[in-house]
Amino acid sequence: MEARDATAGSLVSSDGEEQTAKEDAAPTKDTPQTKGKFEKIFGFRREDLTSWDSLVTLLNRPSDPASLGIFRCLFGLLMVIDITQERGLSHLDYKFMDGAPVCRFPLFNFLKPLPLDWMYLVYVVMFFGALGIMLGCFYRLSGLMFISSYWYIFFLDKTAWNNHSYLYGLIGFQLTLMEGNRYWSIDGLRRPSIRNAQVPLWNYTILRTQIFIVYFLAGIKKLDADWVEGYSMSYLAHHWLFDPFKVILPVELINLLVVHGGGLILDLSAGYLLFFDATRPYGIFFVSYFHCMNSQLFSIGMFSYTMLATSPIFCYPDWPRRFFARFPAFLSAVLPITSMDPQPSTSCVYNEIQSTSTERQETPTVPKASKMRLKHKLGAIFTILYIMEQFFLPYSHFITQGYNNWTNGLYGYSWDMMVHSRSHQHVKITYKDGKTGEIGYLNPGVFTQSRRWKDHGDMLKQYGTCLNEFLPRYNISEPEIYFDIWVSINERFQQRIFDPRVDVVKADWSPFRPNAWLMPLLVDLSPWRTKFQEIEGSLDNQTDIVFIADFPGLNLENFVSEDLGNTSIHVLQGKVNVEVVEEKKNYTLTPGEKIKVPAGAYHKVYTVSEGPSCYMYIYVNTTETALQENFTKLFELQERVRNGTETEPLPPELQPLITADDEGSEVNATDPIVQLFLKRQRRMKEVKKRREAGAVERLQRFAVKKYYTIRRGLLMTAIALRNLAVGLPPLEQLTREVAFANMKAPQAEGNQDDPLKDEVGHGEL
Repeated sequence: MEARDATAGSLVSSDGEEQTAKEDAAPTKDTPQTKGKFEKIFGFRREDLTSWDSLVTLLNRPSDPASLGIFRCLFGLLMVIDITQERGLSHLDYKFMDGAPVCRFPLFNFLKPLPLDWMYLVYVVMFFGALGIMLGCFYRLSGLMFISSYWYIFFLDKTAWNNHSYLYGLIGFQLTLMEGNRYWSIDGLRRPSIRNAQVPLWNYTILRTQIFIVYFLAGIKKLDADWVEGYSMSYLAHHWLFDPFKVILPVELINLLVVHGGGLILDLSAGYLLFFDATRPYGIFFVSYFHCMNSQLFSIGMFSYTMLATSPIFCYPDWPRRFFARFPAFLSAVLPITSMDPQPSTSCVYNEIQSTSTERQETPTVPKASKMRLKHKLGAIFTILYIMEQFFLPYSHFITQGYNNWTNGLYGYSWDMMVHSRSHQHVKITYKDGKTGEIGYLNPGVFTQSRRWKDHGDMLKQYGTCLNEFLPRYNISEPEIYFDIWVSINERFQQRIFDPRVDVVKADWSPFRPNAWLMPLLVDLSPWRTKFQEIEGSLDNQTDIVFIADFPGLNLENFVSEDLGNTSIHVLQGKVNVEVVEEKKNYTLTPGEKIKVPAGAYHKVYTVSEGPSCYMYIYVNTTETALQENFTKLFELQERVRNGTETEPLPPELQPLITADDEGSEVNATDPIVQLFLKRQRRMKEVKKRREAGAVERLQRFAVKKYYTIRRGLLMTAIALRNLAVGLPPLEQLTREVAFANMKAPQAEGNQDDPLKDEVGHGEL
């Protein structure tokens, strides 16, 4: 709420009907009113909160529509872009896999995706809804089109949930109910009565409170011990964005003070900094810097830009008028209105002293008030209930207990952004034929493209039920499904998250009862994380380590790849029994003892102590180590050839090292190690070239990539709409059309991003 929200611009009679002043009337002279300190700070008086009528009047106080109109336009534009990217229009056929056996994870099991061509139509509805919001064209209809299709797609797939996707749906819902088309809109051109008309204050109140909640509750969630101690996002400190801090701070302090401490302080304070006039410039600066960094740190689509667009909402509502008034006059035809005062609106409540003048003779000031109507009261009720619900929902997990796992609730509506990081070391899916008793194993992720099911009991139940329906097609009768999933959360021990002895198909699950087959997080072992860092610091670069914790009565069956030589188990806590399957031998280990396990064979580790056991695997990837040694030798040989210090002639299999610098030449080596070395070297050069590219080249590469992404989405949509209108064409024609839609930029065909990213770690080349 702002003290400078615009006031009424015309007379309002006592019965609520607007009266128009004479065209030749002199300008109104309002009696100056002194404002108390409270009103100067908060934008309203204490008396505005003393009764229901005064609160309704406050929430429906007339405000300038300019800021709301600009935000509406920006949000609609960002959603138009988002639909082709994060919402998935450009890869809709891969997302829904029409006709293929796919396990899905809707919020409600009765929700099903439509046939693929019809799903494209749903996206078209959402696209034109977002476009209508941006343009302010048929605004209410556009808002309904957007939110109905958006929430349908949102509820179809819990695995795609995140906080910002949830926020988009909330803002779309809010804008649909607001007067967002009163400024810089096509509706305003079609209907002069609403053009530049004032909007009630609750329009701004809800938006500002929503953004305040996003920041503040994100900060409250970051008061979690893991975040405060620097375990949630420790890997971020190594990102190049934090290089300036590395001049004065070690990486450990950058992680603790800058990444975690800075993130906590900013989230807790951002809402307050943006609210008050004195601190708003600092707030806008810090949140802008924060979101620009996030756009580079994470793949979060339009979220950073959406949050940047919300910051001006906290400014005075007339800021666009003052901003666009600075532009040249010849642009006024396409720019928003800058000179006209907002016209009054029946959506607002006017209750103030106004004056009129006739024939330039001032008349006494007369109090005029609009009649409070039902819609004003409904607007106030909605504002209060909505804000209460938004503060309550992130802490409603005591109701939906079935969705609670190691973290509370379904990820996406609690504003616990980045508080928890996970790594999965071991995932095993076992099926058992209910009639024959035959036991077999499934590839993790079979029949699904998602990985989120590993951490959520509700999704695991859906996945197990889906597998139970699909496996009979492969002659597996009445299958029982067992999951053995090992997870580390915030750098703790790898441990089981669900009981591997439970048949998930028959297991009981309810959204309102705790999950009985969820294994507890071993938080008592959290202090070991400090010891982990000491142990890892004592190892060389070729040695890897995995920390394991297990429950009494359970065992870990593990296979050591032949690539992993010198693998050993070291017991840290508890008592374990190691069974080497092929040797049929058992070894009992206590804390401080270790055993070497053979490569290329299975072994089992049984926890036989009364409490949880803790142990670690220490191993060396001998194949990778030998490969790196060969690469080092080849690199040294190549350097000697380049500087002329190599006197011996190269054998034929090493001749490609000489021509490796030729641009455009293909890698043509007979020796597989030389071939792999040259391919990696070429990819590293490409990575370096991309990183050192100038701003223009980066922008061009970005634009080309987005062009082909949007192009595919639009072409596939056109194909789907044609199919709905006139039916499917011959298969050959459809194949050619899809191939044309799949066309990529020439420079992207041989240099895909993912392989390049995979090779970044080979800096020694």
